[in-house]
Amino acid sequence: MRGQRLEDVVARLREGQRPGPSPGIEAAAEDPAVQHLGALRLGRAVSRTVRLLPTDSRCLVRSLVLTRLLGRRGVPSSLVIGVLSEPQFAAHAWVEHGGAPLLSPGTGFQRLVEV
Repeated sequence: MRGQRLEDVVARLREGQRPGPSPGIEAAAEDPAVQHLGALRLGRAVSRTVRLLPTDSRCLVRSLVLTRLLGRRGVPSSLVIGVLSEPQFAAHAWVEHGGAPLLSPGTGFQRLVEV
């Protein structure tokens, strides 16, 4: 991932074959409320699961994992990167579906990039 543009990484994560038909996937695609609820549940599952793994579990990793899983299900999402410039510089990443955060957007972060 190092040395690659973020837009290219996210595009590759969204690619891939969608899984074969399974119960609820087609219904979710037709009903935005059901699709959003499924996306929220997936976001919570990613947060809980990645935290337990012996790997980097920071916000960018969680966001990239969730982006990949949503993409495989055909669910549109936006990866958002925000920054705080004061009192000390900080950055945070989260995923949104339909303009609503699926992972915590943090508090006070100004949107910097949306992919």
